Order: sequence, then structure tokens, then C-alpha cells
Amino acid sequence: MPTTFEVITECPCPPEALFDASLSIDAHVDSMAASRERAVGGVTQGRISLGETVTWRARHVGIWFRMTSLITALERPHRFVDEQVRGPFRSFVHEHEFTEAAGTTRMTDRITIAAPVLGRVAERLVLVPYLRRLIRTRNTHLVALVSRDADGPEGRRR
Repeated sequence: MPTTFEVITECPCPPEALFDASLSIDAHVDSMAASRERAVGGVTQGRISLGETVTWRARHVGIWFRMTSLITALERPHRFVDEQVRGPFRSFVHEHEFTEAAGTTRMTDRITIAAPVLGRVAERLVLVPYLRRLIRTRNTHLVALVSRDADGPEGRRR
């Protein structure tokens, strides 16, 4: 039985800006500097689109991994889904939702994973806490990127 968890991030920006940044291979690579994550196959720079794949190579929890993800749904600027088609998990589905209210965008990352070994024990003790931190790190980077891009030369919104 897979495990599902959510990470919710708020950003005072339009949903389109955060949505587009979330599809950026370059922004993802920048946000994952600590794991030396790189795009090594499929779309390796720019923005990924529906039906396209990216293969990531990264070091997580001391082990080098490769994972190929496919964008299986894309409804700009509200939602997209990436799913592992090859990699270390029995299954990995990442749904990204973007909703706007009162000038703020709420980005909800909903991740459903099935561990390759030890099932729920590995998911609860290692994978979910680790992935939650990883997603928060990525989202902090995306919010800073979108906020920086929205600031004019005098530090005010364009």
C-alpha cells in the first residue's frame, strides 16, 4: 500500500509564475545543489511539457540514483503530474496543484510513493521525512526565484 503526503507552500505571486517555475528543469537543478542532482536524459533544460520525460541523476541518503519521470497531466496554471517510469521506487507520483486566493498562490505538492524495500516502515521512517525536506527546499528556492523575478529595479513589484 503506497503512502501519500502533502507539502503546502504559499507565495504572494500569480499562479502562472509559480506553475512555470515548477516545470523548469534549470530551477529544479539549482534547488537541488546539495544532492548534485542533474538532468541527464530527456528534457535537460528549460521547461518540461506534457508527454515529455526527464531523467535525473542525484545522490540522496548517500546513494546515487537515476529516476526517469514523465509528465502525465498538465493543466496550466492549475495542475500537473509527474510519475516515475523508471527508477528506485516501486511507484512515485507527484501531483502539483496551484490555487489562487486574495493575491496569494497556494502550491500543494501531493506525493504518493511505494518504497522498493521494507514498505511502510521505510516510507514512514526514511522516505517521507526525507522527501518532505527535499520538497520544502525546492519550494523555498522556487518562491525566492519567482519573487526575485517579480521585483523591479527599485525592489517593488512590476
